[in-house]
Amino acid sequence: MIEIRLFGSLQRFGAQKGWSFPHKFLLKEECSATQLAQMLELPLEEIEGVFIDGIPRPLKGAQIKPGQRIAFIPYGIPGPYRVMFGLKNK
Repeated sequence: MIEIRLFGSLQRFGAQKGWSFPHKFLLKEECSATQLAQMLELPLEEIEGVFIDGIPRPLKGAQIKPGQRIAFIPYGIPGPYRVMFGLKNK
């Protein structure tokens, strides 16, 4: 199982699906963050980055393993929060 959180404007997608917060998802094998977003039917064009166990990473190239905690971060996060989320130079 992995725990998934959606931040900002992405929260509406979880709400539309009736997900709890955090949402539990059975991930059987390692996959990319992009593949996970596609499995969850999240809009890739709205996702800028992902937290994996609290560490911010760009969406592309990030790998997810069973048991991890994941949070998807949308585009449009204001300046100070970009620094807090670790996206300032991403």
